Amino acid sequence: MQLRKYTSSDCAQLAELFYQTVHSVNAKDYTQEQLDAWATGEVDLQAWDASFRTHRTIIATENGEIVGFGDMNGNGYLDRLYVHKDYQRWGAASTICDELERFAVGKTFTTHASITAKPFFQHRGYCVVRKQEVIRRGVALTNSVMEKQPEGQNDDEYSGPECGLSE
Repeated sequence: MQLRKYTSSDCAQLAELFYQTVHSVNAKDYTQEQLDAWATGEVDLQAWDASFRTHRTIIATENGEIVGFGDMNGNGYLDRLYVHKDYQRWGAASTICDELERFAVGKTFTTHASITAKPFFQHRGYCVVRKQEVIRRGVALTNSVMEKQPEGQNDDEYSGPECGLSE
């Protein structure tokens, strides 16, 4: 697997990978109605491209095919992280996250993790700040706001059962 930076010509492929991943990988934790509200198949490619270009966006490829992507802003907010259904548990998400976290070293990393992604982030040392419901197209979706403190910072607030591997 190789990593590279995002280019605008990747945007349509990333939108398709996002749709396919949500509708396959997340199907075990969300209803069809929720999946359809989350990923309609219609993405504003101009807005996504602008966001990807503003953020640090990493693309994972295998044999020239895009198998995953993630993006983080300069404040440590991990916006999107999606890996193709056929490449789950191959280390793509961890490799992308490692690169993104190096980009914002010293920052508190924050993400809004789906039910499906929550264990992945907990394994990486992210802690649940709060569970929330977001409304997409009139449909409620549950996710968790999660944070990871910078290396060497041990905040007692993040030592409960919703943090790291303690669950």
